[in-house]
Amino acid sequence: MIISVASGKGGTGKTTIATSFALSIKNAQILDCDVEEPNAHIFIKPEIQEKSPVFIPVPQIDKTKCDGCGKCRQVCVYNALAVLKNDVLVFSDLCHGCGACAYFCPQKAIKEVDKEIGIVEIGIKHDKYGGNLEFIHGKLNIGQAMSPPLIREVKKHINPTRINIIDAPPGTSCPVIESIKGSDFCILVTEPTPFGLNDLILAVEVLRKLKIPYGVVINRSDLGDKKTDAYCEKEKILVLMTIPFKKEIASIYSQGIPIVEVIPKYIEDFQKMFRRITDGKFS
Repeated sequence: MIISVASGKGGTGKTTIATSFALSIKNAQILDCDVEEPNAHIFIKPEIQEKSPVFIPVPQIDKTKCDGCGKCRQVCVYNALAVLKNDVLVFSDLCHGCGACAYFCPQKAIKEVDKEIGIVEIGIKHDKYGGNLEFIHGKLNIGQAMSPPLIREVKKHINPTRINIIDAPPGTSCPVIESIKGSDFCILVTEPTPFGLNDLILAVEVLRKLKIPYGVVINRSDLGDKKTDAYCEKEKILVLMTIPFKKEIASIYSQGIPIVEVIPKYIEDFQKMFRRITDGKFS
């Protein structure tokens, strides 16, 4: 089973929920797909056992063969190529590695070369009961703009024999779509503020279009107003769990410690949420 944890905006506590949730259930794997700013490792503290670089193919022009016909520019929908009078410029940061330019070049003047965009790290977290939590995350290289290819590499490590928890990036843009697509269920983490509600509405619309079942966790639930509760009630969206605004929880978070390691009662709450999801009682 694949359960993604997403949020319409940053700072709602998405990673807090994802990591404590993963630590509360048996036979779990957590994949941090927020490759631009991965931070699940701060809470999980895994033993990293494997590191591998990730590449995308980008075009390289053989100027001895190129006749400047402009076909490569025409087929590139990402505007990663510019054809000048005596040269072809490649903007590798715009390239999605689709290979269309090399395929359609009449002169076969384009070959693809690997460009490193980041790394994938794989590790494990042992618990005191003899179990283990599998951990995978991606780290996008500084200055790189293309995170979806790295997210796809992280998701290649999904283990079908485990419960896979995906910590998605915040927002509703391409990296989020790449992270949550294929999920069996999505947990949307929000907060009861005007910004939180606005971005929750956007995230709900995305999930409806993708036809992914979802529910909501309201973090800092006693802060702000009740408009988020009213929206969920009106739209018949199940509120899976609420977490109050407490100094103790904020202090735990600031030290990079999962909630469930200090306040064990939340283990039962996360397990109850998991049972509601697996029983299909979310609509």
